[in-house]
Parts: sequence; structure tokens; C-alpha cells
Amino acid sequence: MLRSMERLSADQRVAELREQIRHHDYLYYVESRPEVSDAEYDTLMRELRELETRFPELVTEDSPTQRVGGQAVDAFAPVEHHARMLSLDNATSPDDLREFEARLRRALPGAVFSFVCEPKIDGLGIALVYENGRFVRGATRGDGRVGEDVTHNLRTIRSLPHILRGRLAAATVLEVRGEAFLPRAEFEKLNAALEEAAEATFANPRNAAAGAVRQKDPAITGRRPLDAFLYHVGHVTGVSFSTHWEALGALRAAGFKTNPRAARCAAMDDVIAYCAALESERDRLGYDADGVVVKVDSIDQQRHLGSTTHHPRWAIAFKFAARQGTTTIEAIEVNVGKTGALTPVAKLTPVELAGVTIRNVSLHNEDEIRRKDVRVGDTVLIERAGDVIPYVV
Repeated sequence: MLRSMERLSADQRVAELREQIRHHDYLYYVESRPEVSDAEYDTLMRELRELETRFPELVTEDSPTQRVGGQAVDAFAPVEHHARMLSLDNATSPDDLREFEARLRRALPGAVFSFVCEPKIDGLGIALVYENGRFVRGATRGDGRVGEDVTHNLRTIRSLPHILRGRLAAATVLEVRGEAFLPRAEFEKLNAALEEAAEATFANPRNAAAGAVRQKDPAITGRRPLDAFLYHVGHVTGVSFSTHWEALGALRAAGFKTNPRAARCAAMDDVIAYCAALESERDRLGYDADGVVVKVDSIDQQRHLGSTTHHPRWAIAFKFAARQGTTTIEAIEVNVGKTGALTPVAKLTPVELAGVTIRNVSLHNEDEIRRKDVRVGDTVLIERAGDVIPYVV
């Protein structure tokens, strides 16, 4: 009898502690305005762990103590997304954006369009599924139709809620899309720690984020300070929205982190001004962004515009200009691949492009070397196409 009374009291206290910890997690990791000190937070977490140790039957998957939990896996199970995660058509100039608007007007004559602009984060696309307000599955984008189940790893991201609030908590099934990424400051700390441990470092924050999300041991993922911005409701039952801007507000109210730089634009001129402003500030964002995603705001217009097999007709990615720099070729070496293929690689005087120091660049093959007449000692122009793969221009 005494044991059952203790358990009832523990059950109530565990519920209180979990709610308090979730509240403080949201304020710290999403809103960046903590209400309690680290010591006070640790006291709450310690009490919760102690109660769950005494009453293991009270442990649940969505408990804050289980963020770094789950068994290591040998392989990630394939999971099918509720709706396909399509790619985006690209624009590289204001003229491309105006042509995008012209296509919209041709498709819906007489319609008036407004837009939402958001930074295009250079991270790893993820899809999260919630049932009745509880997180049940997380997956990578994969091929857009089928991704990899990385639920245990995504549970470790402190800015992702396990239990939803607001309107979206009432949805029977909800699938939201976003981007997992590593902030630049955390990337630099991670690489410094890897260097000190004489381990291989990551080339850029995107590679580090992808590597963390796809770790076979969630405990390793938990030690990588990943963050995530959510930007799209891919599928929902029981809740509807009239605009994308409204959906972003619902995501925030549910406890998700959305990008504070997102903006509503009444006309294409405003979109173009937003893209120019963000490109000029890209180095001060604190994370890697390689462009701007521009979306038609009206959900009804989105439905009428539809999609191709590749991309939605109601959205486009404005890509920032590729970064270029000049450097000198110090040597040319030949790498032998597993299949015996020979790949010449130029060793460069280090040059920084888009936040990454470039020391090597592939010359692809002998024909490419001859075509560009690349020689040791040459001064060459290097570009990172899409801020990812460096090559000799």
C-alpha cells in the first residue's frame, strides 16, 4: 500500500518536473531567454533522474532524460514520408525571380501574390512525425520519397520538442520539415577538439551536421551541438492554414524553432530587396546559408499551382553568388581510387572561400588539365559552386 502511494506521488512529481524542464528547454534553446540558472536546471533534471531510477516503470520515450538514449544501430531503417520532399527550382538573379513571378501570373491569371522569404540553411533536411502531439519518428530526406529513420539521433536536438503545444498538438498526424545544422561557432569548437584529439576534422558545418545526424550511436550525436529550424508543414490532419505565414506561426506556438529572419513580402520588389540584404549579411548569420527560399504565401494558391515531379511551382530558391578567390598551385598529385581510377589533385596555397579554407582541389582528369593548361606555379581562380565543391575556374 505504501509503495503504491509513493508511486502515485512520484507519478505526479515526475509529470511536474517534465513540464518544468520542457518549459525551460524551450526558453533556452528556442527563445534564447532562460529564466533559471544552469544550477537550478540541473537540480530539476537530477530530481527527475532519481525518481525515474526509483520507479523505472515511469520512464517514457519523451522524457527529457531520454534525449540521449536508444541503442546504437547497425543500419538505418527506410521510412516513407507522408508527402514527397521535393527539390526547389533555382534563381540566380533578380531577373530569374521576376520570371518566376511571371510564371505564377501565367498559371493563375488575375491573381495577386504575396510571398514569404526565409534563409536557405545549408544543413541536412529532416522530416519529423508527431501523433496526437507526441514525437514518434524522425527521418532524413533521402531521395525525397524514402528517407532513413534517425529518430533516436534527432531526439538529442534540444530545440526539437518531444511534446507539442498549441493548435498543432491537436493534430492526429503531423509531419513537419526542417533543416538540422551546426552553428558556425560550434563547428569551430568541434573541429578544434577533433584536431586536439588527432582525429579527422570536417570540411564544413554541413558535413559535420550530416555526420552527426547519421551516427549509429545516439550518444555521439548528443555530444554534437546540433540545432534545427523548421519551415514547412508537409502533412497534417485535423488542422488547416490559409497561409504559409500562419503555418510558421503555428510551428512556433507548437514549440518549434523557426528562423527569425523569415519575412513576409507583399511584392516581388520586396523579395528582391530581401535577397540582396540577406546576401550582404550572410557572414554575420551565425550559420551557413547559401540562398533564400521564396514561397507563395497563400496555401490555396499553392494547391492550384501544384508541383512538377521535381519541385513545387509555388516556391523557388534564390542562390547566392558562388564565392571566388585566387591562389597558387604548389603541386599536382595523382590519387588512385578503389577502382584504380586516377584523379589529379592540385595542392594549393591555402585560400578561404565561404568560410572554408581550401588547400586541395580536384582537376578531374588529364583532359581537364590540358584544356585549362593548369601547371605548377600558376595563379588560378578558385570557385565554390553552391558554396560546396571547390574547382578551378
